[in-house]
Amino acid sequence: MAHGTELGRYLRARRALITPGDVGLPAGAGIRRTPGLRREELATLAGVSVDYYTRLERGRETNPSAAVLDALARALRLHGDAHERLYDLAELASGRPAEPDSADEATVRPSVLRVLEAVRPLPAYVVSRYGDMLAANPAGRRLLPGLWDWPPEQRNMTRYLFLHPTGRTLYRPWEETVAKSVAHLRAVGGLDPDSPRLTALVGELLLKSPEFAKLWNRYDVKERVGGSKPFAHPKLGDVTLTYEVMRLSRTGGQRLVVYSAPEGSPDETAMLRLDPDAARQIPGSRQIPGG
Repeated sequence: MAHGTELGRYLRARRALITPGDVGLPAGAGIRRTPGLRREELATLAGVSVDYYTRLERGRETNPSAAVLDALARALRLHGDAHERLYDLAELASGRPAEPDSADEATVRPSVLRVLEAVRPLPAYVVSRYGDMLAANPAGRRLLPGLWDWPPEQRNMTRYLFLHPTGRTLYRPWEETVAKSVAHLRAVGGLDPDSPRLTALVGELLLKSPEFAKLWNRYDVKERVGGSKPFAHPKLGDVTLTYEVMRLSRTGGQRLVVYSAPEGSPDETAMLRLDPDAARQIPGSRQIPGG
């Protein structure tokens, strides 16, 4: 029932984001008490009975078919990770046990630590499935000022964004960055929304950050796989870096994140100041100002 309720929460949250106008339905007369679509409207769009859909939302129906899930996804405009999340929660509701957290998820293999050293002077770090910072090279540490002042067990990227003063000013625009971070945290929860590590982190942030609570309750789902980030870095100034995210096999969800900038660009010159000793070892490199 609990896992069925998680599926129901997802359906309710996504239903609240779709207006009648979005799907070509009239808004109707009077004031709508329900944000977004009503249950009966969504059931009609998906081609299921209102009673069946209501039981899905309330966690009483826990075995929807693939055809029903796809119909709901079309009605709710779920694509990519959001569509996959619907399948994940339906599978969880059907009774498949989730994989428990493992202590090994916090251990970085020696071979991965060597990779962190090998990519210098590029900033790089390793995070857990839920964004806990596990290891970083010198430039990776300096890219995230203030994070390392916290005890190791508190060094989490989402916590840093919402609760650390520097984390709230490091990225521009902050609102866009944190929305992506929360959507990613929703996505990587995968088949284990009751993970003790995840529930502890989410519980803390729900209590301490109204901004997080608002974004978490939207139930946006999008796993981050790379892109670019504009920084307002206290040491480098305004700089935009490209980043790649690589999943590490047999680690319980660890990811290696590596930043770079176009060769010869002002952004690269600024980035290299994070690790000037390593930057000077690049063949043909210009003199890099110390930091």
